[in-house]
Amino acid sequence: MAKILMKGNEAVAEAAIRAGCRLYFAYPITPQSELIEYMARMMPKVNGTFLQAESEVSAINMVYGAAGCGKRVMTSSSSPGVSLKMEGISYIAGAQLPAVIINVQRGGPGLGDIQPAQGDYFQATKGGGHGDYRLIVLAPASVQEFADMASEAFELADKYRNPVMILADGMLGQMMEPVEFKAPKTDEEIAELWKQHKDWCIQPNEDGDAKHHHEINSLEIDPLMLEKHVNKIYAKYAEIEKNEIRYEEYNISDDNEILCVAWGTASRIVKSAINELKKAGKSIGLIRPINVWPYPYEAVAKAIGPKVKQVYVFELNTGQMLDDVKIGVNGKVPVKFWGKVGGVVFTPAEIQAKLEECF
Repeated sequence: MAKILMKGNEAVAEAAIRAGCRLYFAYPITPQSELIEYMARMMPKVNGTFLQAESEVSAINMVYGAAGCGKRVMTSSSSPGVSLKMEGISYIAGAQLPAVIINVQRGGPGLGDIQPAQGDYFQATKGGGHGDYRLIVLAPASVQEFADMASEAFELADKYRNPVMILADGMLGQMMEPVEFKAPKTDEEIAELWKQHKDWCIQPNEDGDAKHHHEINSLEIDPLMLEKHVNKIYAKYAEIEKNEIRYEEYNISDDNEILCVAWGTASRIVKSAINELKKAGKSIGLIRPINVWPYPYEAVAKAIGPKVKQVYVFELNTGQMLDDVKIGVNGKVPVKFWGKVGGVVFTPAEIQAKLEECF
């Protein structure tokens, strides 16, 4: 199939439709507006439902309802909009429902600006809503990967009956790159997906011994029942940690003197700096978490070769992944951080200068 030049926001929307998403509820916010515009234009063409909710709070509760019916459903927003969705996301996790949430991050805190940032890492990976729960969080670094993750996110959501977040940023949403799409699911395949959820999702209100209406709820008044429920979902999270860790190793070798850790589009800039320093005879490796939850702690630890004297973390925030990296490093070598905030994006030359200071 030929590649198509598309913005990241449009590419992930097209990929979601091809993956069987037929219900999409959202509220406009920059820099993900092209995503909602694309869904508004294309969903009716595949007999899907697009609804612009009156608020982000309404949108996520519509997702809750559709997910309870066993349908492939998605919402998208940008940083402050995702904050408003967090109560509903916690409900969805508590009710063990599959859903996909896309966050195209912008600068913060507060309303901040509309420029790219990575300031929502804590919110996504540490549970931005109330209570004990986890999201599976995917962090794309290219438009192709952004699109590919739409299909993957739905598969993971269905497999674990858990909300999945794709944590992109304004730069990835707005940039254009060639994309190759998977073949779209047929109506028959989409109908089959729903049948796989019939043992737990809401059923038509019909009488008979063979019918079970199923109650979808995240409320447990009895503390012992809630404890049992939370322990059950944390056993599921342990399975996710065992099975779904994904990362990229770039230029990793026993000759590395510095190990970099970066995620999302920031990792692309770090790669450019590594390539330039490689020409000068410097050996620097990179671990890029692809799933930022579950986090690849062991990969970070393993990448600290015999010559590594420094681990350097680069993010477009104040160091939100830093604690996770330190867990992986476990005190073996010093860990440094440098980042940009407010929607300011560092350059390869700036990263190169920071790395040169370590030699």
